[in-house]
Order: sequence, then structure tokens, then C-alpha cells
Amino acid sequence: QVQLVESGGGLVQPGGSLRLSCAASGSIFNIGDMGWYRQAPQNQRELVATITSGGTTNYADSVKGRFTISRDNAKKTVYLEMNSLRPEDTAVYYCNADLRRSFYRSLEKYWGQGTQVTVSS
Repeated sequence: QVQLVESGGGLVQPGGSLRLSCAASGSIFNIGDMGWYRQAPQNQRELVATITSGGTTNYADSVKGRFTISRDNAKKTVYLEMNSLRPEDTAVYYCNADLRRSFYRSLEKYWGQGTQVTVSS
């Protein structure tokens, strides 16, 4: 069984910062790309940022310069540092990982349960 567990969400004032973490656990052979997505009420889930196993990053235009994605491969953990937060960043944030459970299995996509981020004064 594989699990992705997010932490670090909460309520923050506009202009504030939060750091999200997502740890993968279970029977994992290796992890490829990892990422963060978000979904606001009445909106579709959208990409926030991704990072490859080698550290190459990609960001949505709306968060460039404010958010930073990173990962610790030894800890099987991906992070999202969020600065200069805006009310429009309010959403449930989900982490995602493409991983293989054994040498013989293909890449599969896994999702965390989501963590709420609310930006409000």
C-alpha cells in the first residue's frame, strides 16, 4: 500500500507564507515526477508546480516568483514553499507522485488526500 500524506495547510493573512509537505510511504521502488495541484470551490483542479527526480521544476504562471517546489529524495518528500500569498490562492492543495511499486511494475500516479489553504484577513 502506498500513501501520500500532506501537511502544513492552514489559515494565513494576505502577504503571508506557508510551507506544505507531502511524504510518500509504503512499498515504493522509485519515484519520478512529483507535484502540487490545487482546487478551489467551483473550479477544476489545476497544476501549481512539478519537480522531476533530477530537480527540474515547472510552475503555473500565477505562482511564479512566489512559490518554490523542492524535494528530498531520501525522505520521499516534496515541499511547497508559498510566499506573498493572495486570497486567490485559497484552495485545497493536493500532492501527486508518479511512482513504481516494484521493478516489474509501470509508473502509477498517486494522490494525497489534500490540505486546505485559506488566505484571508
